[in-house]
Amino acid sequence: MLLPRLPSEATCGSMDSGPPRAPPGGPPRPTDIPHSCAMRNVLFAAPFPLETTFRFVRAAASLPGVRLLGVVAQRPEGADARLFADIVTVSDPFDPRQLVEAAHLLQRRHGPLSRVTGILEPLMVPLAHVREAFDLPGLGVDTAELFRDKGRMKDALRQAGLPCARHRVLRAPEDATSFADEVGFPLVVKPIAGMGSKATWRIRSADELRAAVGALRVSPERPAIAEEFLQGREYSFETITIDGVPRFTSFSRYFPTPLEVLENPWIQWSVLHPRAVDGPEFDDARQLGLDALKALGLDTAFTHMEWFRRDDGSLAIGEIAARPPGAQIVPGNNFVHDADFHRAWANAVILDRFDTATERKYAVAVAFLRGIGQGRVARIHGREAAHAAVGHLVVESRLPRIGAQRADTYEGDGFVILRHPDTDTVKAALKTVLETIRIEYAR
Repeated sequence: MLLPRLPSEATCGSMDSGPPRAPPGGPPRPTDIPHSCAMRNVLFAAPFPLETTFRFVRAAASLPGVRLLGVVAQRPEGADARLFADIVTVSDPFDPRQLVEAAHLLQRRHGPLSRVTGILEPLMVPLAHVREAFDLPGLGVDTAELFRDKGRMKDALRQAGLPCARHRVLRAPEDATSFADEVGFPLVVKPIAGMGSKATWRIRSADELRAAVGALRVSPERPAIAEEFLQGREYSFETITIDGVPRFTSFSRYFPTPLEVLENPWIQWSVLHPRAVDGPEFDDARQLGLDALKALGLDTAFTHMEWFRRDDGSLAIGEIAARPPGAQIVPGNNFVHDADFHRAWANAVILDRFDTATERKYAVAVAFLRGIGQGRVARIHGREAAHAAVGHLVVESRLPRIGAQRADTYEGDGFVILRHPDTDTVKAALKTVLETIRIEYAR
């Protein structure tokens, strides 16, 4: 039976709603399709048409027997719109009530939902509410909140005897002062549900602490979190876990830490995926990561844990997310393994299946490009020299776009991904890219 390839129009929340429309002479509307069709109805919340999100959307849409139903705030266009059999538009894609309303509308049109998914960190708790409302498998509200609330997360990890930064939930300025008295400076202050080092401060003095607490408007209604400042080498640890069983694990290392990059706008950040991730450098960290996921009650997800190895060799967990990593880590793993980990995620969370090759064939590095100054990208220096030196190792790149406003994230305005079977060769090529390419901005 034919399925519609053009999405219907529908809205929920504060926007107008109406019946779906099919193009003249086109395929039948979703409401014309019998609910008995043997298809898995998968709701995918993809608020905005971002390329990072739609790599996962395309993977989900490619699975056999899956009818993909979208909930968005901004509609995709062209081929990306045709990935969905139906789309509902909401005014606030992070409002659980609107998501549940959209899910009810899609279920009335297409029959029972099989899965509810999405990849953005702020969606994890709202989507868990939808699953519980429809009694669907996947991350529940309690577990999702445990991953999202960094204070509760660290409490659970410490109760399980796992090392992580000492912390304090801040509900008043006095909480920050007493925590500083306990652990000393430097320390870190950030939103309790933050991600990716955004809105994160390294605090070196009482004056800086007062400024950060004021900027976050700390109160019982707007709590923040303070943590001791972890020093050492920073890594990430990823898993694909199904029914509590890890089916895939991987590591990468950050050069330097994301917080250092945010504090020093001239630094070009990088992520290295070594070819070999066994042996003493990683074995204890792998066990730590698996113990942490068990302590947090993870069922099925692609997970991302940031962790530190201190100078004395001890480990400490930074934080953990129950969603795919950013920072080009998923494409990095694609290149490491010659495999498709966007599709591996989709298989895991939709079909409870993992059949992706896990042999590490290459080392991979991602160099993020940014420069000094403010304004818009005016020039890219050193591009030709870098290409001549290491162009044969480049497997993907996105150079900064001339005229684009300078990005304010540690991922900068573009990236270059390098690959070779030998880790030292990749390290040397990474050094060349970071030292050769320079971005110039102008107001």
